[in-house]
Amino acid sequence: MAANLAAIQLNRIRSRRQRQDAISKSLPAPVGGWNKRDAAADMDARDAIDMINWVPGATDVGVRYGYSQHATGLGGQTETLTVYNSATASKMFGFVGSVAYEVTSSGAVGASVLTGLTNARWQYVNVSTSGGSFMLCVNGADKLRGYDGTNWWTDGDATHDITGVDTATCIDITVHNNRVWLIQKDTLLAWYLPLSAIAGAATSFDFRSIVKKGGELVSMTTWTIDAGYGMNDHAVFITSKGEVPVYIGIDPSSAATWSKIGLFEIGAPIGNRPFQKWGGDVILINYDGLTPLAKGLQSSRLDPRVNLTDKIRGAMADATSNYGTTFGWQVIDFPKQSLLILNVPVNTGSQEQYVMSTITKQWCRFQGWNANCFALFNDNLYFGSNGYVGKAWDTLADAGANINTSVVQAFNYFGSRGKNKRFTMVRPVFNTNGSPSIFAGINVDFNVTAPNGTVAFTSPGYATWDSGVWDTALWGGGLEVSQSWQGVNGIGKCAGMSMITATAGIELRWLATDYVFEPGGVI
Repeated sequence: MAANLAAIQLNRIRSRRQRQDAISKSLPAPVGGWNKRDAAADMDARDAIDMINWVPGATDVGVRYGYSQHATGLGGQTETLTVYNSATASKMFGFVGSVAYEVTSSGAVGASVLTGLTNARWQYVNVSTSGGSFMLCVNGADKLRGYDGTNWWTDGDATHDITGVDTATCIDITVHNNRVWLIQKDTLLAWYLPLSAIAGAATSFDFRSIVKKGGELVSMTTWTIDAGYGMNDHAVFITSKGEVPVYIGIDPSSAATWSKIGLFEIGAPIGNRPFQKWGGDVILINYDGLTPLAKGLQSSRLDPRVNLTDKIRGAMADATSNYGTTFGWQVIDFPKQSLLILNVPVNTGSQEQYVMSTITKQWCRFQGWNANCFALFNDNLYFGSNGYVGKAWDTLADAGANINTSVVQAFNYFGSRGKNKRFTMVRPVFNTNGSPSIFAGINVDFNVTAPNGTVAFTSPGYATWDSGVWDTALWGGGLEVSQSWQGVNGIGKCAGMSMITATAGIELRWLATDYVFEPGGVI
């Protein structure tokens, strides 16, 4: 009997010692974003190994917003969205296969506005002249199409004729200093129209004696640079070999008003929409990453840190290697939400986006938006998908379905790099206005797999203002702190929490993560 009592007392002492040996540590949510550059053993505690549908902010990390189906019934993959803008009207059009539809209004589309097209991969510009406001579009296979706010026309209709170049061979179009420029496919020829004109005789500008590596012209953009004595618009061209001739001036036919600034080398461009204006700069999608021209033309090949995608350079290298020739690459600035979005065409109908917060310059990636193309229309973000045009960042669900997230936090040694630890509990701390479905696990010693579990979430069905009945309908409240311990089991020298969530109709913002572990020995 005495021996039994002694054994019980000894077990109690051991149990108390074990409880006393347990250590609790708290780490911030991964506001440092997705890191595919640094070694997993030397990553900042505020970073994440992977980060899907979480957006890093300055003080917390939030689940991205979802989308609604804005226009439906398009009958196929919407590969181009064009936006017509004038002083009095804005309209949006979606190109699908051999036809185009107006998708300005929400709901089912009406009759097609264009038919008989060879493909749906168009480039476009808006042009304003004394005769009105126009949208001009080219796709490298069909004659140039134009729109005046009411009617569509085709180059060669005897009213809007462009001579000198067959516009069916033009793959890109832009406006530089009130002059329309066209890029002819499979050549090193650019063509320009008369000043402030949408038709007339096109004049060629030949780059064969200018570039050194051959290839063909891919695209052109206007780059505004402050040279210290005023703003200057530079004409920037890029070839398939990554050579970038830059010019300044108004009239390419006059040496007095048109001169070459330089010929630069950069990574070869990706896709047929490689340029995007970004504030006072221009971003280029190329095999080096997302390169801002202001810094990249002189140093991106020597110093990859100038690329905006430097922190996810590993993911960019994999994506460009695997999908570099797939249609759908596009970068778009979404100022309303301070996001820069790079569309990555993993497969047709299964795209993802690499997304950077323009406030913190940190990255994440989105899944669930199967976008072939993006466009800004009335400051809102839209994308073309299979059979519909989606309005992004519009709801707290993906067309009524759950928004699913996945994340693996950076591995942390918790102050003892060489010693084992037994991890027993984790507690993610959130601000939320609902009850999200959360499944958390622990990853040890550089295992980066997501938790082996599923989450199912049923929306509480919050009421809509002006339609819900007071004292009967369920109304959403403000954000409140939510924190619950979840049991885990892992033994290793370092660890990071992995987590999957599902939400619809509620907000979820991640503040911190608490860990409980028991320290062990070296072996």
